[in-house]
Amino acid sequence: MLKRILFSIFSLLVVIAVVMVLVFSLIERSVIFQTDDTWNKKSNNDRIIYEYTQYSKYQYLNYVDFTTYVGNIYAEKLGPNYGTDPDFIKDSKSVQYATTYLDNELVQKFIKEYKDKGYEIRYLEPIKFKSGKTKPGGNGYLIAIQEKNVLLRLWDYIVHFITVETTNDIQDPNLTERYIRFEADPYGGPFAIVGSGTTHKYLLYFNNRFPFIHQNWLHINLGTSYTTYRGQEITEVINNPTGDLITSRQQYPALLGSDEFEETAIDFHSVTYNKGTISDFEKSLFTDGYTVYKYNRGGLSMIENSFVIGLIAVVIAYALGLPLGMLMARRKDRLGDKIGNAYIIFIMAVPSLAYIFMFAAIGTSVFNLPYKFANAEVKVLAYVLPILSLSARDVANLMKWMRRYMIDQMNSDYVKFARAEGLSEREIYNIHISKNAMIYLVHGIPATILGCLTGAIITERVYSVPGIGNLLTTALNRHDNGVIVACTVFYTALSIISLILGDLLLAAYDPRISLNEDKGGGR
Repeated sequence: MLKRILFSIFSLLVVIAVVMVLVFSLIERSVIFQTDDTWNKKSNNDRIIYEYTQYSKYQYLNYVDFTTYVGNIYAEKLGPNYGTDPDFIKDSKSVQYATTYLDNELVQKFIKEYKDKGYEIRYLEPIKFKSGKTKPGGNGYLIAIQEKNVLLRLWDYIVHFITVETTNDIQDPNLTERYIRFEADPYGGPFAIVGSGTTHKYLLYFNNRFPFIHQNWLHINLGTSYTTYRGQEITEVINNPTGDLITSRQQYPALLGSDEFEETAIDFHSVTYNKGTISDFEKSLFTDGYTVYKYNRGGLSMIENSFVIGLIAVVIAYALGLPLGMLMARRKDRLGDKIGNAYIIFIMAVPSLAYIFMFAAIGTSVFNLPYKFANAEVKVLAYVLPILSLSARDVANLMKWMRRYMIDQMNSDYVKFARAEGLSEREIYNIHISKNAMIYLVHGIPATILGCLTGAIITERVYSVPGIGNLLTTALNRHDNGVIVACTVFYTALSIISLILGDLLLAAYDPRISLNEDKGGGR
């Protein structure tokens, strides 16, 4: 088992590396600007700089602009008001003079520093009219560029895949008190683990939302979306609730213990440290620098929506598919078997999109069920049609395989011996044949359950389910590299876990199979 786990981790790394090569090296990077309105509005050098900025954001390369470099130097010397300093203005504008910019000391320092780091230095000369006036978007730029190696990109992804918040996360000299400790929680459970110097204030806490205990301490960093979700972390995208804001009567941290309450949707458990300037208004409501917050929302998250729909569909499929498959096998070539085969052929032969729309038409017209999630007055009813559409396919699939495997077992020697021993046909089918037929299906149960987390692309699109099913297809259409890599990691990891769990379940179900090298042939 240890070998399998290690090999699975290696396989995951190989898959990530292959996807990164495909996404970042073999696909023309300029496709990210196909639907970018900002790019269309840029011209001349400004467009080139915008392209490099986006390439850096999308993890194609490392990019440094001279103006930013100079600003950081002066900010360190003069503080946040460096922008009005005449020396800063003079140095930052030196690149606007193509014939003399190399005489500037900071330009020379910039070029040497980044050449030593392996960067390519590129100078974009100012573009001017004959009159000498700079054209729109024609300002001069001095930049340093370094293409990202695939192996280094993979290494960065692995190193930062799991991060743990510490008291040294916030680099602020004004923050003198740093700790992690237990405190009474005024916003939920009996206590919480809170931190100072950590990114989040509440590291572990309780509330009334499943699974009731939550943490901001350890983070799985799948990546960042820059097209579809505009800079959001993928883990936040798939885990945050998608419903309407929920307001409640609460107190701001600075007002705790008083009789002042506010009707607000703020989630005080989500507060993070404000690295910028804190206004006087914020100081009157918060007791420390943790003033950045999110809002409480109702409903389920994307991954919860997909999992709930998928899991209920799986339960229905096994509850109906296995008994019906057994019944078809027992009544082979009779009317019930023919009806079951007709259903299987219909589901397998008709494109899924066709019968999904058929179910939608019948459900909305006959049973008045909601068609789209957003239009459902009773949210629970919005789950009915997607669940039926998913379970219909799985029921047919399980009926087909259960029937086939049971028929294969009917002529086995152990069945003949059972009949010779005087066992009834019901006992033979229900105890012996069905149990052995299930051996072929047991291994796939974990994959079926975990597969619910990946969602159903077609079903979720048809019914506008706010789930995870169409996350990858949307990312591919919008060239959202971060989401593509994140989905690859997510789907591959689930597949590997499901295979390992399938092996464990099969070994537990079938005494002939063992994962120990000393037994069962080392399978």
